[in-house]
Amino acid sequence: MLKVLMLLWFCAAGAAHAAEAGTWIVALDRWGNYSYQTLSLREDGARLEGDIDGDKLSGSRQGASIEFSALDQDGARYLYRARLEGDSMRGSADFPDTNNPKARAQHAFTARRLPQRPPGAPHRHDFTPSDYANVFSADRAPVLTIWPGDSVHTTTIDSGGVDEKGVTRALFGNPQTGPFHVVGAARGDTLVVHLRRLRLNRDYADSLDTIVGRALTGGMAAKATDLGKPVRWALDRARGLASPENPDPAMRKFSVPVRPMLGGLAVAPGDGPPVSTGDTGRFGGNMDFNEVVEGNTVYLPVQQPGALLYLGDAHALQGDGETSQYALETSMDVEFTVELIKNKAIGMPRVESPTEIMTLGQAGSLDDALRAATSGMVQWLQQDYGLSLSECAQVLGSAVKYSVANLAGRSVGVAAKLDKSLLKRRP
Repeated sequence: MLKVLMLLWFCAAGAAHAAEAGTWIVALDRWGNYSYQTLSLREDGARLEGDIDGDKLSGSRQGASIEFSALDQDGARYLYRARLEGDSMRGSADFPDTNNPKARAQHAFTARRLPQRPPGAPHRHDFTPSDYANVFSADRAPVLTIWPGDSVHTTTIDSGGVDEKGVTRALFGNPQTGPFHVVGAARGDTLVVHLRRLRLNRDYADSLDTIVGRALTGGMAAKATDLGKPVRWALDRARGLASPENPDPAMRKFSVPVRPMLGGLAVAPGDGPPVSTGDTGRFGGNMDFNEVVEGNTVYLPVQQPGALLYLGDAHALQGDGETSQYALETSMDVEFTVELIKNKAIGMPRVESPTEIMTLGQAGSLDDALRAATSGMVQWLQQDYGLSLSECAQVLGSAVKYSVANLAGRSVGVAAKLDKSLLKRRP
């Protein structure tokens, strides 16, 4: 894969101090398609050195202008020229043509310098969203820069775009808060998201009186043509209960304990077009897995510099599969902490509770989702518990549990679960 390279320098006419070491996020425009890399730059007099996504670079500066080159692992050379404008830069890159190794292609790029980490212990950030995302994408500017160990307190709106005050703030379709840039996260890492607090912040939720087509027989589908009407639920936050707001007689005493969860949790997907916040993938997405709850930890495979964490689609409660198409859709206060596992790639989202490890397979069919969940659990057992494939088979055959996580989206989800007390994690 081609490695993008770039440049920089500390600009300011008459600046007395040298350009300090810095980390930059580079956005390269390749025929209208953006790709992103992490640049680390150091200055030694007029000489520049550093790396971009691990490829070493060297160059020089003259005033506010710099130029440098880098070689990728295949020996291809990339040349850059740029001019610094405060904490941003703009320039052009000279790349090998992707179809003709004897030709070159010119690409414009911009870059932004990441702030320095504040001194002291990890910080707790309070973030109030002003707008929301309807796609998972690396192209959206981060709403906040955070570091491993930091915690964030923020809010989400419901899947229809309505906030805790009943005001429509965004387009329907699971609008997300974020993304949050995690400094140091790079492709091949794993982002660890500890869900510290998920708390309801209003007294109602919305759902439907329907059953998703995947769960219907032909005969039941013929009888269900009048379903699909909205149902409002009253949320008794003091008692932790949900009940239909205007029930028919048979449902007047029906209430269920709430279990707040995030239907949407994702990092930005890899290079390619943005992904709808209604969809899922290896990056997470609209997983609608009812174990993404307070006290659990979610692991996501980083695919872009900074990971770019999104969250939203809060549910007061959801049964397995989200069979009513909408769960109990509401808004929520969220507090989470992030960590990084460097140079550890995982195949799909993982969830860990105090008692279980869980892998979430997501695909176009339940068969494929089951295969993905099983493969993901085998990978986890091999990576963290040191088991052979034969030993994994013995553990799965005697102890694995499966649940249907999601039936309501364009893709479906199946979760594989194992009791942690049966396993001994290797050092």
